[in-house]
Amino acid sequence: MGAIEQHGPHLPVQVDSRLGGEVARAAARIVARTQPVVVTPVVWSGLSDHHIPFGGTLSLDYDTWYRVLRRLTHCLVEQGFRRICIANSHGGNVAASKVAVADLTTEFKIPIVTTGYFHEAEAEFAKLLVRQKGTQHACEAETSMMLHFEPGLVDTSALGKIAGPKTQGISEISANGAYRWYSFAHRTHNGVIGDPTLSTALKGKKLTEAAAQAVARLLLNPHTWADFIDLRSKATGGIDLRTPKRGRKRPYKANGKSKETPLPGRSGLL
Repeated sequence: MGAIEQHGPHLPVQVDSRLGGEVARAAARIVARTQPVVVTPVVWSGLSDHHIPFGGTLSLDYDTWYRVLRRLTHCLVEQGFRRICIANSHGGNVAASKVAVADLTTEFKIPIVTTGYFHEAEAEFAKLLVRQKGTQHACEAETSMMLHFEPGLVDTSALGKIAGPKTQGISEISANGAYRWYSFAHRTHNGVIGDPTLSTALKGKKLTEAAAQAVARLLLNPHTWADFIDLRSKATGGIDLRTPKRGRKRPYKANGKSKETPLPGRSGLL
């Protein structure tokens, strides 16, 4: 899941969708050495209303975005996929993705995980970046990765003069986690957060490799897909939790009708 939005004066609007797709495919190539995995085409429409003031931005509202995600998940489940990772590459989708995964897991009763390459590879990125610890926006990390994949779409003529604020933003308005929504126009003068001055294609290659390895580790970790363990005692009571064992069959309702569907070990990267 990516986005189409302004990325400073030097990068194309495709950044999140392009980088997310590249990392997902690279991670899948690692996973495919030991188990089958499929990567869907990138869903380029994300939640980017906070970028609209800068132009070059196409955004969905949450309801539409969720309906797209739900329908795609439905299609994957209908075709036998029982382990789904929603690989997000846009900061504006992070909170929504967690809410969506909770709803989708409750409905489809299969393991569904969401993450972003910038989260999984945070420690590795911190070692490779010079002027920031992690991915920000149109920054050293994203600019380097785009220089690696699409140098012709990166304007390098003034990288040393377009640095933005060095922190991600001011949405968290207190140390205790209070939140208030802000437009990007209230965070940065040109759409950049971070400093792209020291961006290089070689650094972008290393960042991509680190990101792919980190996402692959998540997908290959048995704990990621392990069945939930019901910790309730018999005296507790409550409702029956029916989480199917992988490899057996479970009823899945489609169009109001219940039918038996197999549970293969296939994974999907959405």
